[in-house]
Amino acid sequence: MQGILASLDRRWRRSDAALAPCHWKTCLFLTANIVLLSALLFDWPVGAALKSLSPTIRFFGGMLTDFGDSGWIIIVSAFLFFEGWAASRLLRSPRCRGRALRICQIGGYLLTTIVLSGLLANMLKRAIGRARPTHFADWGPFGFSPFNGRASFESFPSGHATTIGALFVALALLFPRYRYIFIACALWLGITRVMVGAHYPSDVIAGLALGGWFSFMTAIVYSRYGILFRINAAGLPTPRWPLLKRGMFQGLRLPRRQRMLNQITE
Repeated sequence: MQGILASLDRRWRRSDAALAPCHWKTCLFLTANIVLLSALLFDWPVGAALKSLSPTIRFFGGMLTDFGDSGWIIIVSAFLFFEGWAASRLLRSPRCRGRALRICQIGGYLLTTIVLSGLLANMLKRAIGRARPTHFADWGPFGFSPFNGRASFESFPSGHATTIGALFVALALLFPRYRYIFIACALWLGITRVMVGAHYPSDVIAGLALGGWFSFMTAIVYSRYGILFRINAAGLPTPRWPLLKRGMFQGLRLPRRQRMLNQITE
């Protein structure tokens, strides 16, 4: 354990890349206002209309909404992490070991973002205690009972939406070529929580924002340690995969090839 911590400390000290200013105050201000506006403009009419929602829409939402359940994502992420770690120790080919290590790092990154963002969302929703749309007739969209202890008073932010936001922003960072597809998937899957009557629109928006920002900030931390991500010319985290692309080790003698792989996997 001491060796791992010492290695991480060396990585942090070795990194001198300048990060782009996150303008977190501006982003927090905009996010808070978007959530507030959605609560004022959309939560009341949506809550009132949920009982008369089309069965087709409810069926469609119910069919997709469990995708945001963090359980299966955690299991898959843990599988990738441990399988990649074991393969990176057992395989002999430097190229195969590098690919296995990359899979291990992806699993670790997804595991970190999903678990930690989910824990944060659960703590917030219990502390805030917002009534779910099932209590709309009695409490309306602005009914709160902090630390109530019942799931029906844990609406804000949406835990499913937090998981969805964290997962798809993480995928957008890992596979930037498909980022627009991932963002669209996050929006559609997040809104299914409204379709099934489990959350108000502001719950979903807050959850998506929370999970998305958590993945982004985690990628910045990983890049500072030189794991999976690097800081690009704009000062933003981007995948380090070009270091492992096909042909990188061709033409190198084995000792130097092994030294380069060791530098990558250190």
